[in-house]
Amino acid sequence: MYNGKKVVIVMPAYRASLTVERTYKEIPFDIVDEVILVDDYSPDNTTEVAQSIGIQHVIRHDKNKGYGGNQKTCYTKALEIGADIVVMVHPDYQYTPKLIRAMVSIIGEDLYPVVFGSRILGKGALKGGMPLYKYVANRFLTLTQNILMSQKLSEYHTGYRAFSKEVLQSVAFQKCDDDFIFDNEMIAQIFAKGFEIAEVTCPTKYFEEASSINFVRSSKYGLGVLRVSIRYCLSKLGIFKWDLLS
Repeated sequence: MYNGKKVVIVMPAYRASLTVERTYKEIPFDIVDEVILVDDYSPDNTTEVAQSIGIQHVIRHDKNKGYGGNQKTCYTKALEIGADIVVMVHPDYQYTPKLIRAMVSIIGEDLYPVVFGSRILGKGALKGGMPLYKYVANRFLTLTQNILMSQKLSEYHTGYRAFSKEVLQSVAFQKCDDDFIFDNEMIAQIFAKGFEIAEVTCPTKYFEEASSINFVRSSKYGLGVLRVSIRYCLSKLGIFKWDLLS
């Protein structure tokens, strides 16, 4: 608990058997109440490892539902068990759980309802091994999105995110895409609802076991991100009615 608020960690997992234990051991359980791991039909033994290390809620999809589909299960379960603050931590150990305390405190003290762990604030991304093409693409997309969405985030593409219960109950996350565009459609809804997003500097690790999408999927993701931002802009201007924001 933090300030009387129940803190739940959600882990959308795929092929995380080699890294989930390292990630889990860094979680600050003095403030974290429960952990949910959703295994998106991994071909390895992610589910068995998660159960063996004591994760309270382990859910395995009976088919692969995609990164967004995984998060839908995560957030639905978190709200079901009464979470007040939900933090998404990838179990591939790319983001350190040691920042959970800082992110939770920002929401728990009612400063901001959403917090992102940013790889771009400071110099953590390249120093942590982010491929140069991904860094350049991240900067280009973020600049474009900030212009189209009239915001000023350092990045829109981090997988380290914390939400208040009120945010998750207000946005229609079940209507978002089942693939990687889910994150940016969530952001569009968050801004459309008038919520603000805080950011904290996050060191990042890139290594063989850490999950990452290839160049082709990255390109598809980039085009999807631009589509989301353009739709948001046109919707705010009253030129286009986007069902996701209605």
